[in-house]
Amino acid sequence: MFKLKVHWQIIIALVLGVAAGSALQSMLGEGASESSWVEICEFFGKTVFIGLLKMIIVPLIFSSIVTGIAGLSGVKGFGRLGIKTLGYYVLSSVLAITIGLTVVNVMKPGLVDGKPNPEVKEFINNNKNFDKKGESVSKDATGLREEKHALGVVGDLAERMIPTNVFKAASDNGAMLSLIFISLLTAFGLMAIEGPGKEAVVSVIGGVNKLMIKVTGWIMCLAPIGVFGLMTATIAQTGPSFLLAMATYMVTVLIALGLHFFVALPLLLVLLGRVNPWRHYRAMRDALLTSFSTASSSATLPVTMRCLQDNAGVSKRTSSFVLPLGATVNMDGTALYECIAVLFVAQVMGASLDFAGQLSVVVLALLTSVGVAGVPSASLVAIVIIIQNVAEDQPWGGGAMAAVGAIYAVDRILDMCRTSVNIFSDSCGAVIIAKSEGEQGVLTDADSGTASGIEAEE
Repeated sequence: MFKLKVHWQIIIALVLGVAAGSALQSMLGEGASESSWVEICEFFGKTVFIGLLKMIIVPLIFSSIVTGIAGLSGVKGFGRLGIKTLGYYVLSSVLAITIGLTVVNVMKPGLVDGKPNPEVKEFINNNKNFDKKGESVSKDATGLREEKHALGVVGDLAERMIPTNVFKAASDNGAMLSLIFISLLTAFGLMAIEGPGKEAVVSVIGGVNKLMIKVTGWIMCLAPIGVFGLMTATIAQTGPSFLLAMATYMVTVLIALGLHFFVALPLLLVLLGRVNPWRHYRAMRDALLTSFSTASSSATLPVTMRCLQDNAGVSKRTSSFVLPLGATVNMDGTALYECIAVLFVAQVMGASLDFAGQLSVVVLALLTSVGVAGVPSASLVAIVIIIQNVAEDQPWGGGAMAAVGAIYAVDRILDMCRTSVNIFSDSCGAVIIAKSEGEQGVLTDADSGTASGIEAEE
């Protein structure tokens, strides 16, 4: 098996994990979550594989941003790259939210024959413990809080972006916005000074970046084992009964994600980047499979950078700037999912949101998707925040929290899918920006796994 390419190893591990998880679920039923087999699988999947990937997130992001910006010819070059990156993030996020809003209004997953889904409401009433599950998602991990800030979501984002303790923020995987802010200040500072001191610092940070990329390659050798453990544990703990009750909701989310993944983003590649989308799918297959199994944009970041540089031919200059920002700022799948989830909750609770209410959902989904950390199920707290803002003083607002708990029951499977969309959108942005910057060799030799753009740069 280890003679196969990494993506084939991961695919085989996914299939075997689904089979093993289904077998455990059929044998143990509701007791599968307490099984020692599931605990062992979670150990290899979460503790070992995802733990190793998260271990290198902070040094990788810091070194990537600093070396990427410090390597630019000047502030003018950075400004051009920054404007292009921001423009792409806004465009792709708006497209994703528009697709999600359209699909959920057409399919109306929370309604059956024009009335709130009776099966979902009954399940919510009979399983109050799901409310606790929905509320138990770590606020520290998401980087968001349920209490309202005096300046709203924007004020909360700004507060978390500026750390009071640089070293604490730089060592916290849940403080990605602060880490990016610190990295940008460091990079700008290096661009503003001259002399041997600057060269020494840039050289050290560049060496750290190369080291992290090398370590990423070693960690990926464990990918098949980690993916098998994650899939086995996930499938074993997902009961079939509630999946049937939530089938329409899940199909709605998957259709919307599929439209963005297979239609909107490839169109952006063709129209803005003038590249073949199929080549890009092939170049990013390792990152897509890893993101699907880990459900974590941040944990997949090292793999995404490796795929873009080695397979797609995007330079370190572009990928080191675009991807770390995208892992925190550009969450297409998350924004799309938040729109559908909030409107689904409203439909189940018998509420009808007018244009103004849905516009509020769109704006809040765009803002909170920026703040949500790239960790599994982090968007649930963002969904709670949106509901609290939209349903404030509404009769359906209080009971909506139980519906959020119900969403938690099927969130893992959908989280895996939307994380892949997040990763693919980031990579599409990097390719489009690289082409606009005139980089040679971008997706011209993806099938062979060489990256002429990187070879030329080095």
